Order: sequence, then C-alpha cells, then structure tokens
Amino acid sequence: MLNLVTELGERFSETARSEAIVRIQRVGYSVEERDGADDRMLAWIDLVFGGAWSSEAFVGSNVIARRDGEPIGFATYDPQGLRFFWLRGLGAQPGVGIFGPFGVAPQARGGALGPALLTLALCGLRRRGYTRALIPAVGSERLAAYYAPQCGATVAERFEANEPFAQRARTVVMSSGAGTNFQAVADATARGQIPLEIIALVSNVEQSGAVARARTMGVREVVLPWDRERESREAYDARLFDAVTALKPELTLLLGWMHVLDARFVHAFPEVLNLHPAFLPLDPSRDDVGMPDGHVIPAFRGPHAVRDAIHYGTGWIGASVHRITADADRGPVLMRVPLCLREGENEEEARVRLRPVEHALVPRAIMRWAYER
Repeated sequence: MLNLVTELGERFSETARSEAIVRIQRVGYSVEERDGADDRMLAWIDLVFGGAWSSEAFVGSNVIARRDGEPIGFATYDPQGLRFFWLRGLGAQPGVGIFGPFGVAPQARGGALGPALLTLALCGLRRRGYTRALIPAVGSERLAAYYAPQCGATVAERFEANEPFAQRARTVVMSSGAGTNFQAVADATARGQIPLEIIALVSNVEQSGAVARARTMGVREVVLPWDRERESREAYDARLFDAVTALKPELTLLLGWMHVLDARFVHAFPEVLNLHPAFLPLDPSRDDVGMPDGHVIPAFRGPHAVRDAIHYGTGWIGASVHRITADADRGPVLMRVPLCLREGENEEEARVRLRPVEHALVPRAIMRWAYER
C-alpha cells in the first residue's frame, strides 16, 4: 500500500478550480461542492462502491457530479475524525490535508470527469490553507501511476495492509440463529483475511445452527438459554455478563444475536460490533434514511427489519455493521450496503438474497475496525 503526497501550489489555484468546473459542465454534468453529502448521494456511494466510503464522505467535504440529477461521481476531501493507522504519520502533520475517497461510476470512467473532480477536491484543500495533500492507502503502483500525471503525486510512504496485526484480536461471536455469518467470519479468519482469533461462540439458543457450526469447527461453545418464567431478566443479564467477562474478548461480534444487551455489558465491552439486516442512517439520531433512488424510508431498527421493510413497501432492504451503544441499533456505522427488493418477494426470499451480501460485508467491516483500532 502507498501513501502519496502532492504539493498544493498554483496548480490548484482558483483559476484551476474554475477551469475544472468548466470541463465537467462541458461533458454534460452538473457539479456541486458541499460539506457532507445528501442521503441519496451517500446511499449511491454504498451501492456503487461496496459500503466502505459513505461514512468517510459523511464526515468530509465533497465535490459531487450529477447528470440529469443522478449521481455519477464524487471526491471527498478533508474528512474529520478518521482513525486509520495509515493516517498517523504524514497525515497527522500540520499543513497536510486528506484527499479521498474518490469514485466515478463505471460508465463515466476514462474521460474528463475523474481528473476534474480530483482537481476540485485538491483545490478545496488549498482553499482551506493546506499546503500538501495526502492521497492515502493507494492499493497499487498502477493506481499511483494514475495520480502522478493528474496532480503531481509522488510516493511518500509504503506500508503493508496487515502491518499492525502481529497479534490477532481475541474474539467472541454471539449468535442466536443459523450461524451463517459466524461461518463466514470463521472461514475468512482461517484464510488469513481478517486478524481474529475466535475463542468462543456464545448462544442463547441451545439447538441453534450457530452452536452446531461451532461444534463442527471445534470452536468452544457457551450456551446460555434464558427461561423467562424462572429467571428474571436482570439475573440472566448478569449471568451473560459473567460468562463473556470470563472469556476476556478484545472484540465481540453480534451476528444474529437476538437479545438486547444491558447498559452494564455495553459499557464493559466497548469493542462490540453488530450486524443489522437493514440500511441504517449514518446519523444515529435519524429515524429515516435516504436510498439510492431518492426515496426516504424508515430506518428499520429492531428484530424484524426485513419483515417490516416488506410490509411497509419500501422497495429496499440492506445490511449494516455498526458499533454497539446503549441505544439499540443506533451506534456509529462502519459499513452498510443497500439491496433492492424484487417485486412480490417474500421475507424468506429476501433473506436468502441478503445472506451473501452480509457474508461479504461483515469481514470487510471487521477489517475497517482493525485498521482503526
């Protein structure tokens, strides 16, 4: 992986900015510059680019290109609060602004749009007083070769993507259901794709598929069913807390876990990620969320998100991985992906199509957690 740097000199002056806007308009696009991005744009980013970039665009400023009102490309600059390890060197120095993420829809690549968006974002950094721009985590020499002529970028730092992962994170998975996402995480771990050591599977359903999978894989299973008629919720929560505490996890994954954790658990284990089968808003205070087609739908929190979305007739479902907080399904989102419902699709059919989306999303969200750790 490469960190590139470019000097923000006269190449990114106000004249260069005006010329870049003209180039975009000349090829039939409109252009907008703003802090953050509207919901539709953020959802489009997730749909086209896989769910990783919208949260970064959300905390940055953006140059957005559209054709006939439809998003076609964007470039983010000066995102705030990111904790990726590759931003802790040059990216933390005074006078250095962060560029990216940056993406153009497949049908508009190879033309004038991408370079013009790049120029406008770098002009935006210069406007804010930065003297250099960091283009971080460039994945190949080939991509670096794109930036060199477009903005004069040179290689400033080289690093391995797995550089911080000398030790794998002790991980407890909690699941009440079939355990297909548990299996996907275990498989990705076995392939060396994510830096985890899965030390136990905790389930509140003795005959769950997740427990059966743990036994097959040789993963320690901790089964803690709750008999509501004989045990109070407070007593069960205390028993669950003690069981997980004894395992000493560095990361806890809720993958189909169907029991709301109490405040004591949330405060004791701050590194808890939850998979939720809905497209959640990046602003946790919101009760609705914009979709790629411009519709605004409810944020389907709670245990029946897919069923609720179908019943409501939204046309969309999705998957989100977010941090756990005291407010259910309202923690900061690490990654999310929307999925368009098919006409007449029932809940089971929708869930079948959603599963592979989740299986791909969860390991990628875990890697984001690891990169920011």
